[in-house]
Amino acid sequence: MLFRSVFALVVLASAPTLAQVAPKQVAPKGPEPATLKANAEMARTLPFADRQDFDDAMKGFVGTVPDALVPGTGQRPPVWSMKPYEFLKQEGSADSVNPSLWRQAQLNTIHGLFKVSERVYQVRGFDISNMTIVEGDSGLIVVDTLGSPDTARVALDLYYQHRPKKPVGTVIYTHSHADHFGGVKGVTSEADVSAGKVQVLAPAGFTEAIAGEIVLAGSAMSRRAQYQFGIILPPGPRGHVDSGLGKTIGRAPVSLIAPTATVDKDETRTIDGVEIAFHMAPGSEAPAEMLLYFPQFRVLDMAEDVNHTMHNLYTLRGAEVRDGNLWSRYIGEVLEAFGDKTDVVIGQHTWPVAGQARVAKLLATQRDLYKFINDQSLRLLNHGYTPTEIAEALRLPAGLEQEWSARGYYGTLSHNAKAVYQKYLGWYDANPANLNPLPPVENAAKTVEYMGGADAVIVRARADFAKGDYRWVASAMNQVVFADPANRAARELGADALEQMGYQAESGPWRDAYLVGAAELRNGVPRIPGQSTANADTLKALSTGLFFDYLGTRLDAAKAEGKSMTINVALTDSRQQFVLTLSNAALTWVQGRLAARADATLTLPRPALDALALRQTSLSEAVKAGLLKVEGDAAKPEELFAMLDTFTVMFEVVEPRKAVK
Repeated sequence: MLFRSVFALVVLASAPTLAQVAPKQVAPKGPEPATLKANAEMARTLPFADRQDFDDAMKGFVGTVPDALVPGTGQRPPVWSMKPYEFLKQEGSADSVNPSLWRQAQLNTIHGLFKVSERVYQVRGFDISNMTIVEGDSGLIVVDTLGSPDTARVALDLYYQHRPKKPVGTVIYTHSHADHFGGVKGVTSEADVSAGKVQVLAPAGFTEAIAGEIVLAGSAMSRRAQYQFGIILPPGPRGHVDSGLGKTIGRAPVSLIAPTATVDKDETRTIDGVEIAFHMAPGSEAPAEMLLYFPQFRVLDMAEDVNHTMHNLYTLRGAEVRDGNLWSRYIGEVLEAFGDKTDVVIGQHTWPVAGQARVAKLLATQRDLYKFINDQSLRLLNHGYTPTEIAEALRLPAGLEQEWSARGYYGTLSHNAKAVYQKYLGWYDANPANLNPLPPVENAAKTVEYMGGADAVIVRARADFAKGDYRWVASAMNQVVFADPANRAARELGADALEQMGYQAESGPWRDAYLVGAAELRNGVPRIPGQSTANADTLKALSTGLFFDYLGTRLDAAKAEGKSMTINVALTDSRQQFVLTLSNAALTWVQGRLAARADATLTLPRPALDALALRQTSLSEAVKAGLLKVEGDAAKPEELFAMLDTFTVMFEVVEPRKAVK
């Protein structure tokens, strides 16, 4: 009953749905017989009578916020609310949802404030990630801050409703993903950090990793994340159900306060009376990541390296491929160092596990899982198997397949196996026919022509759809749509195939990707403003060198063709000096000097430079406002900033992209 009493609260409210942005949308359809059969067979293969995870997820429950809604602006619905997910109260899974994913979705609705041990608490279910709060002697140590200030503020307020209102004295980012640092301005302020009242710790390489993952490729990742997390899907049995690692990501923009210090090696520090052993884990789940052990409380925080799901060696939103071998090794090192000293293992997603034997089992299971994927993919790779062949051939051993924590709710064995291939051998499978194929539109046109034309392809595909051959139908209709995006019959049949694949998927992100693809084939790209993670806060946290690298990714080569210039940049606040060189449509930089023969010299503080890059002001406006000084030819830097491209997040995915202007 306690599970039910807290069930209907605090999860993400739906983003603007297709019903809101496309009033004449085509509604989702029901499951086909092949899907009903597949889901029924899945229900017979796993130990659904095992309810230990539900007990673990509820252990230490303190309280939650009744009907909690994290307010949005006047132009958007609340950022976070459980109400849209009340359909998950149903005990048996809906026939349009994989029963294993349904179970995980129910677990991920358990939320609130939980006591882990003396002085260690977690707020779970107020965002896709967890906030861990450790009570120091005089203040709080907040480990990860959720994904946005809105959700973080509500989470901390919930803690204060039940515990003494100590000030936040330390913020720790376990790793470089936005759902773990994006809420920092909901628990502290830049003023308090600047004044030395709050320290912010992060693993070495944190800001460089952010630059690579959410700034340099931020617009593309933001769009792809809509597919991975089903942001535009309305919650429901035929829509969004869960993201496997948590319900889904928040809708408010991320914030960021740069670390005041980094942890560079395995070491133990005492912070406000709390001893913390840091164990570095770079290149595991994130390029910059660290694990934490609290010896006073016998609590081990595995950050995002151990979860109640198989995680991603490659994430569908796009990122650097993670090293499964390293990931496994880090878990093994921590098991060796702290396993017999740990009573509770927690993570920054999902729920804790208590008891030394069960802690050791969870760590060993996850250690073996990533090693198996890495090693067996390499074994097949060395037999000459291609990525798709490896994904089809690989199966987990029974000892892992029956473990709930090894199921593919977030990552999958299929795309993780392909990731190992990519890490070691790259995208090319060595078949010369695949070395320089035609681009998608031209390839599709020739393929459809060879297959006898669109009408003939659709007739055959309908027959395959009736047989439940959805993977092939989706692929064939993708070719027809890319050859002729206006072909309504192909769009609808392709959408129908993707939808059935979504209904069968055990992975939350696979379900989301299939259903978002189906919705966009039926209704087009949603007319909503896409938010990019490359924003004022994330740019401000970058070093100036990384900032100039970001500008280089925005340089429009066509506009820069044949142009050359040298521009000095002197920053008044940091006293740094840079020389920017534009030549051969490439923007490069050196630090530590000014060029004697520069075309122009800009003297300005870093915030003014950020404002120029974000197009919050123009060079001439900034000069008039006294924000910067230009010596030399002022037309040159004006020309350079005019060459910078802007990105539209809402680009086409399941149909040909419109040409870049």
